[in-house]
Amino acid sequence: MRMSLSKFESMLKTNSIYFFDLVEFEEIIVHYLDTGKHSLAKKAVKLGLEQHPTSVDLKLLEVEILIFDDQLEIASQKVKRIEMLAPNNEEVYIQKATIVSKGGNHKEAIQNLKIALIHADDKVDIWSMMGMEYLYLDDFENARLSFAKCIEVDYEDYSSLYNVVYCFDMEKDHEQAISFLNAYLDKNPYSEVAWHQLGRQYFVLDRFKEALTCFDYAVLIDESFIGGYLEKAKTYEQLGEFEDAIKNYMLTLELDDPTAFAFVRIGECYQKIGQLDEAISYYKKSVHEDPLLDKGWILLTEAYYVQEDYQKALYYISKALKIDESNALYWRKYSDINIKLSFFEEAIKGFENCIDLKDYSIEIYIALADVLLFIGDFNDALKVLISAQKIYKDFAEIEYRLAGLFFILNKESYGFTHLISGMKIDYEYHSIIAELFPTVHDNLKVQKLIKNYKKAME
Repeated sequence: MRMSLSKFESMLKTNSIYFFDLVEFEEIIVHYLDTGKHSLAKKAVKLGLEQHPTSVDLKLLEVEILIFDDQLEIASQKVKRIEMLAPNNEEVYIQKATIVSKGGNHKEAIQNLKIALIHADDKVDIWSMMGMEYLYLDDFENARLSFAKCIEVDYEDYSSLYNVVYCFDMEKDHEQAISFLNAYLDKNPYSEVAWHQLGRQYFVLDRFKEALTCFDYAVLIDESFIGGYLEKAKTYEQLGEFEDAIKNYMLTLELDDPTAFAFVRIGECYQKIGQLDEAISYYKKSVHEDPLLDKGWILLTEAYYVQEDYQKALYYISKALKIDESNALYWRKYSDINIKLSFFEEAIKGFENCIDLKDYSIEIYIALADVLLFIGDFNDALKVLISAQKIYKDFAEIEYRLAGLFFILNKESYGFTHLISGMKIDYEYHSIIAELFPTVHDNLKVQKLIKNYKKAME
């Protein structure tokens, strides 16, 4: 092979003409295709067809290159001519299938592959292609059956094994997946991949003890199987055994380069067992490993918030917002922290961003109105509550606040109307008037109305 390649490349450099037999040309072209040297593959096809103009195999390789270059119409015309010369050549129908598949016609691709199967001695690659075409059609049952045929021929075809399990997952048929994998393991018991996949199925079904057993087998078979240790760690978390989870996450760090994901999970495990400082150190490692991991910044935010270190919490939530400023939950936390620091203008900005991002939860409107009320911006607070009322009708939280604001703005009739509405919805909640509007609560008319309403209720 090396001699053929060297001879061919020498010919290109010197413009000499050397003769190659058909097999040599095929090997040269396939080599260049496999190594991504398509321009050399094209030259080899051209020269090959000049020397062997009737070769069907070279013509099919030419079609393969045309398909790669997205010259589908030319490829289709050529493959039709080849079909007339070699109607029993399975590669003809494989290339026809590839062409129509690229055009989005997956049903026709499957029909061509079925014809290819009739003429093929080695059917595995065709079954695999059919499986992919069925996947394009979301026909998971037929896809699964196609990939299963590949496994029957080669039990170490893990690509097909993954695809079979994927089909079961998409069909949400985890019990059948378990049956399939157990049958597979009966014939191939030392497959760490199959044990890992079986554990995943048990995990999805919340059968964590059985999942753990499977992952144990996977890492016993292959002590360097990182996926097995990761799944073991996740399973230990579900079982509440956080120290064992940490040990397994640590093993993944020893076996391969550290990942932000592992650091985050270790940190969360430490936090769950009350070791917050240790958790923080791993959250910091996660963002050092991947500065664009907003989850790491958020976990740092929450950790410092719990410690009531609001300055640091604000620093870290700002980092998260730089990564994802369209996340309303981040803006909500940003506002919450700013309120703790008495940075009310920033808190208002955060809540307004939440609403702009279509977070219309009542908590946002109430919090925004309360901050505006606190800084004395009564008219804007009123506007916010009126906007909320259009979405949330008959909510005591809104009615009592509207009542208080109207009294402050010397619109007593509106104030009484909303106070009565609030008491009709939830009488006991009238205590919010005393909390947020003490001067309104001291109003004798207001007190009288509240007392009379209670008597009427009795």
